[in-house]
Amino acid sequence: MNKNIDMVSIVMGSDSDYPIMDEAVKILKSFSVAHEVVLTSAHRSPARTSDFAQQAAERNVKVIIVGAGAAAHLAGVIASQTTLPVIGVPIDATALHGLDALLSTVQMPGGIPVATMAIGKAGAKNAALLAIRILSLTDADLQQKLCAYIDTMSQEVEKKQEDLLKKIRS
Repeated sequence: MNKNIDMVSIVMGSDSDYPIMDEAVKILKSFSVAHEVVLTSAHRSPARTSDFAQQAAERNVKVIIVGAGAAAHLAGVIASQTTLPVIGVPIDATALHGLDALLSTVQMPGGIPVATMAIGKAGAKNAALLAIRILSLTDADLQQKLCAYIDTMSQEVEKKQEDLLKKIRS
């Protein structure tokens, strides 16, 4: 990625997390937000994870989205080594259906903030939208795209309401 372009980093602890985290990729692409996808593990590659976290800001990363399942320490480890906003996405990877990942991600000690989304695809999508909201604070074009996205969602609800009423009346 170009070091002069603000970007979002999507990080995951395993390649098996990509089908979930691809939801974040899709949203960022639809808003034309520069992004990268990084595979690193808090447990299996701790030095790589530390290097990533400590160097992200100098590479013009502005927000980090982290997906992890099971013990899900990745978001917290990264947040402990950067001042950038970190958004955690718990992933359903065990018999506990993501609850373990949710609790590991959301229960950070005071001083190590991680914004935590819902488990799974909805969480990954919302993580990207939260990253866009953060970036749009200083980017008027992105703010316009976000407002248009929100308007489109509203229009879709109105259309579904009309369709529902037609179905009920027939």
